[in-house]
Amino acid sequence: MKTITKKQRILNAPFTRILLGLIVCFIAFILAQQVTGKILDLTPANKNLRNLIKGIISSIAVVGTYIYFFRKYEKRKVTEFSNKGMGNYILIGIGIGALLQCLTILVIIANGGFEIVSVNPVSDMIIPFTVAFSVAIFEEILIRGIIFRILEEKLGSYISLIITAIIFGALHLANPNSTLLSGLCVGIEAGFLMGAAYIYTRNLWFPIAIHFAWNFMQSGVFGAITSGNEKTASLLSTKITGSQLITGGEFGPEGTIQAIIFCLLAAIILLKLSKNKIISPYWRK
Repeated sequence: MKTITKKQRILNAPFTRILLGLIVCFIAFILAQQVTGKILDLTPANKNLRNLIKGIISSIAVVGTYIYFFRKYEKRKVTEFSNKGMGNYILIGIGIGALLQCLTILVIIANGGFEIVSVNPVSDMIIPFTVAFSVAIFEEILIRGIIFRILEEKLGSYISLIITAIIFGALHLANPNSTLLSGLCVGIEAGFLMGAAYIYTRNLWFPIAIHFAWNFMQSGVFGAITSGNEKTASLLSTKITGSQLITGGEFGPEGTIQAIIFCLLAAIILLKLSKNKIISPYWRK
């Protein structure tokens, strides 16, 4: 019987794997952003094009780093970034994310709180598009790919869902105009929905696509505030008014009651469809 050394136990511990994974992927993302940005500053490319290229390269860098690091560290095939079914996961995920955001905005429209001020050039969607896909890839790798996946091995699917939902909501408390209520909303919406999406497919492309579409439709199409941040250029310039429960106030539609309901229902449906993929905590195995 092979004896496991103290060093091996430490390196194989969930906390160590999570910590090292977060550090490595975070460094890869930041370095790619900085290096690419400095190179692009020397070119005649406009700001929108530079940001788009920087977003693409930094996203490729963090995905590549994640795959290489965990393939070597955990000595396994990184199936959560498998190309099998990738196209379907992305298309269906974008459809789900867009639908949920449209339903959220539809409630605001039904309450008379959504006014279109102007329709802008399609090029105005470049920046929110870039931000949406790069943030979706980065956050899903950190939260679902590293924290949730590794915690789930020991604590099971449901406990890990709760923990990562709390973490995700808490991280958004640092955003401008955030409140405990808005943090709770994000935790319930994205924390449970993206976690359930990962459980259903065991592939990160699915939650990444949902996350991207939700953010892009919100900021790039409907011109709404996203997670309390400042408005960006968008296809539609809009004015959103009314009750904070319905509009999200200065935090944006993510902080609304209807967003919680729609996203939670979607998460429950995905979990119901994932019965055979739910992992039990180690003490029940």
